[in-house]
Amino acid sequence: MAVPPGLPVVIVGGLHADARRAAVARLLADVPGSVVLHHDLSTAAAGTVVRTIRDTSGVLDAGEAPLVNDCACCALREDLVPELERLRDAGSTRLAVVELWDSVEPKAMAEVVTAGGLTVTGVITAVDPALVLPYLGNGDDLADAGLAAAATDQRTVADTFARQLEYAPVLAVADSPEADDEDRELLAQLHPTARRAPVGQSAPADRDDDGLTVPTPRRRPLSPLAEAALAGFDVEAAAAAQHPACALLPAEADAHGVSTLVWHRRRPFHPERLYAALEDLTCAAARSRGRFWLADKPDTLFHWDAAGGALCVESAGPWLASLPDAAWEMVPPVRRAAAALDWHPEHGDRGQHLVFTSPGLDRDGLERLLESCLLTDAEYAAGPDAWQRLPHAFDTLLEV
Repeated sequence: MAVPPGLPVVIVGGLHADARRAAVARLLADVPGSVVLHHDLSTAAAGTVVRTIRDTSGVLDAGEAPLVNDCACCALREDLVPELERLRDAGSTRLAVVELWDSVEPKAMAEVVTAGGLTVTGVITAVDPALVLPYLGNGDDLADAGLAAAATDQRTVADTFARQLEYAPVLAVADSPEADDEDRELLAQLHPTARRAPVGQSAPADRDDDGLTVPTPRRRPLSPLAEAALAGFDVEAAAAAQHPACALLPAEADAHGVSTLVWHRRRPFHPERLYAALEDLTCAAARSRGRFWLADKPDTLFHWDAAGGALCVESAGPWLASLPDAAWEMVPPVRRAAAALDWHPEHGDRGQHLVFTSPGLDRDGLERLLESCLLTDAEYAAGPDAWQRLPHAFDTLLEV
């Protein structure tokens, strides 16, 4: 695969810093003429973000970007596109590798670069399989870990890592001697659609008919990681794949001690019983996500997003079934297509679709708990008017 014309940009991120640096080094080695642009947000306490540009020989340029509204990540946003434009206009760079600082999420940066008129050819999250479970289980605030991107950053290590992992269509997987089959299976089940490229695998050498290595041609083949970095990237499709209404959630799986339970029902939750069960449901799996339907709020699609023993519940807009026909034209086609594939003659796209992934998952116990939170037959038969008079148990949580 040849490098595309212009200035292709690949974004490499991830909290697993050693794996990320190894992935970046692999790309530098495999694509001659490539450079790495990195903003170090750890210097934000001093009021600036340090920018470096380097290639295989070392640092080519360094500078500082002042904070924007006391926000290091905002400074990165402001500085990134102009620096990439400068590299493009200089004409000597074949590939710009944007190495994100630890807690910076690739979604925001991919959208910034694309909005700036540049071409993102790949988004990669670098992962050490042995660290997936420890990071998913880490409910510490980024601020406590020294990884906050702004003074107001309230994210945790677990939810940040989960978003980094699930947004990227390519995972650069480090060759970790500490990783076992359970670690690798957990990674595979969390993001089954990802293209996994080994960090340590270099481009294949050319061989002659006798199997002997021959001199490398002028246009040598790329490593699997470099090929994935240049395969192309669709920002809009990537964003749609994260929306709870049309997300490509994991499928049922059970291997090497790791299970994924996909729970799909066509009956609303009783708000009070579900609220009472939130702690047990949140702690039942290393990672859970999806969408759900509360009986007392029939028009609202709710997003379920849990990692590290913490749960985020928020409104993700209306169910399409609650919208007038004229409003459907304003809904993205991918959302309409997802709803059509799962349409119910009575409830439309309303329903429960939750996915739980974890080693040692108690599938039977989890299913029993979820089922107990649904409306009973008698409550369901009472109809939507009665459902809306049920206790509004989630109102306080949704106001936070």
